[in-house]
Amino acid sequence: MEATTQTKARAKRVERASEAGRRATVRAIYRRLSRAWGAQHWWPAASAFEVIAGSILTQNTSWKNAERALSNLRQVRVLSLTGMRRISLPALERLARPSGYFRQKARKLKSFVAFVDRRYGGSLPRMFARPTAELRSELLTIRGIGPETADAILLYAGHHESFVVDAYARRIFERHGIVAAKAKYDEIRELVQRSLQSELPGPAAAASQQAPQAHAPSRMSIAARTPRAQVYNEMHGLVVQVGKHYCRKAEARCEACPLGPMPSSPLHRA
Repeated sequence: MEATTQTKARAKRVERASEAGRRATVRAIYRRLSRAWGAQHWWPAASAFEVIAGSILTQNTSWKNAERALSNLRQVRVLSLTGMRRISLPALERLARPSGYFRQKARKLKSFVAFVDRRYGGSLPRMFARPTAELRSELLTIRGIGPETADAILLYAGHHESFVVDAYARRIFERHGIVAAKAKYDEIRELVQRSLQSELPGPAAAASQQAPQAHAPSRMSIAARTPRAQVYNEMHGLVVQVGKHYCRKAEARCEACPLGPMPSSPLHRA
C-alpha cells in the first residue's frame, strides 16, 4: 500500500512539473554528481568491438557476469569481428555462458557481425561514420538489439551523441519527479539530451573516500569524442553509480547519496 501511494505521489509531481523544471533537475543531477565523483571512465574496453560485445553480454545480467564472458572471449582471441566470424556458434555459446541467456547472446553477436559485413563491408569505422539517427535506426533492425543496447553501441563504441537509458536512470529520474513510471524509453532519452545539450564535461573531482570506485582509464574511455558525447558518457556512468550504491530498487539511501532526499530537496536550485 505504501509503495502504491509513493508511486501515485511521484506521478502527480511529474504532472505538475514543467518541462523547464524537469530539464533543470536533470542538469542539477549531472552537475552535482560530476562535482562529487568526476569521470567514471565508461566504457572500460580496449576496442570498439569489445564495447559492442559487452553491451550485448550485459543484457539482463550484471556487469560482473558480462566481464567473465568477455574474459573467456579475450583468452581465446575471438574478441573481434574476425574472431567472431571464425568461431563456431556452439563454441561461442560455451564462452558466453557466464553472462546468462548465452545461446541467445551468442546468436546476437553473430547477427551483429553479419550486419556489419553485409552493410559496411566488415568495417566498424565505416559503420560509425554514418549519421547518428540513421545508424541508430539500422542497429534497431538487428535481432536482439533494442534501444538501450543500440545507444550503448553508439555512445561508447562509436562516440556518437546518444544517451543511454537503463534501469538505473529510469528509477532515479522517476523518484526525483522527472519522468512518470511508464515513460517510454525515447521520451526519457530525448529529455536528458535536451537538458544536457549545452553542458560541458565537468572538471576532475577531488579524491573522496565516499565516492564509489570508478573504472581505471582505458583506451575506449579516454578516446576523443565531442564535448556533448562526453557529457552523455559521464552522466550515464554517474547515474549507474547512484543506482548501484544509493538509489537501489528495494531501498533508497537518500541520506548518504550526493543527490540528497528525493521529493523535498529542490535539486533544480543546485
